Amino acid sequence: MCLGIPGKVIEVHDVAGLRMGKVDFGGVRKEACLAYTPEVELGDYVIVHVGFAISRVDEEEAMKTLEILASMGDMMEQELATMGPGMDAPAVQDDASAGLIAALRQVSAPARERGGAADGASDPGGPAS
Repeated sequence: MCLGIPGKVIEVHDVAGLRMGKVDFGGVRKEACLAYTPEVELGDYVIVHVGFAISRVDEEEAMKTLEILASMGDMMEQELATMGPGMDAPAVQDDASAGLIAALRQVSAPARERGGAADGASDPGGPAS
């Protein structure tokens, strides 16, 4: 499955005339092509799909999306492990910021145990509709 995952652009550079960047996904850093998002600047959040930044999003929207993805178990980590240029190489882990994914997992763990969304909207113990 291929997901569009939000991340923060922490570096922008050119590779043979192609605009590229390093994107931080809560401690996992991957190269992404920025050619489709020329408006993106250092510090912006982007949605990355199969190694390409396909849109710019604000930080609040990026955090909401990361929370939803974290509630899906290890799906996001599996996607990050195989995303973008150098797919066969392991992702670079930055210990200083690696806590984001772990924190999001803790927030969403009670929802996963209930079998519902992080906000409890799908709580199977709730009243029937």
